[in-house]
Amino acid sequence: MKVLVAIKRVVDFNVKVRVKADGSGVETANVKMSMNPFDEIAVEEAVRLKEAGAATEIVVVSCGVLACQETLRTALAIGADRAILVESQAELQPLAVAKLLKAVIQKEQPGLVILGKQAIDDDSNQTGQMLAALMNWPQATFASKLKLEGERARVTREVDGGLETISIKLPAVVTTDLRLNEPRYVTLPNIMKAKKKTLENLKPEALGVDVSPRLATVKVIEPSKRKAGIKVPDVKALVDKLRNDAKVL
Repeated sequence: MKVLVAIKRVVDFNVKVRVKADGSGVETANVKMSMNPFDEIAVEEAVRLKEAGAATEIVVVSCGVLACQETLRTALAIGADRAILVESQAELQPLAVAKLLKAVIQKEQPGLVILGKQAIDDDSNQTGQMLAALMNWPQATFASKLKLEGERARVTREVDGGLETISIKLPAVVTTDLRLNEPRYVTLPNIMKAKKKTLENLKPEALGVDVSPRLATVKVIEPSKRKAGIKVPDVKALVDKLRNDAKVL
């Protein structure tokens, strides 16, 4: 079975995000970029499925600028077999990405699609659900455990009330949560091998997809800074403060 994994290039999670001076967005010039952590978990899970004999080929897909090739090479070094970049300079919003992935899926015909539950740059948590709707496929979001059982997948999901285990028919879309696995360390030999693996470059026009943004960002501002705290001498003073200043009692 072929597994397709979608990945996104984002600002590295260790980097302090800064807003552009004109408020048009987040500063990405000369900023370290890396694979979205949830997508890295998705790639790791696909590799584990292949190592267990449940998958035969892993194809990773990314949509964005040419620099996304670097992120795809990282996925290839983790263990993916092929990579596809849908290159676009446009601002790709969740619905546009879902439509691009649908076109790639129709071309590749995978038996399972795995994505991170959300990207850490926009926290939209929309692409996986939109893709499942466009494909009319079953979906299992926030997966913390995944097991393939013949033509079905058994998925344990993290929900507000605890854990929920469902069985879905393949092909299906699965989005990963943090506790699904711990991605492996990428070794230098695998990085060198990844350079020889196939990386295909496509354009949205070739896939027949319009990626024009449907939403416009009016302004981006940093969150307001928290006010400094104060110390009180005793419990009575604390209660007085809560009652008179915070108006909570």
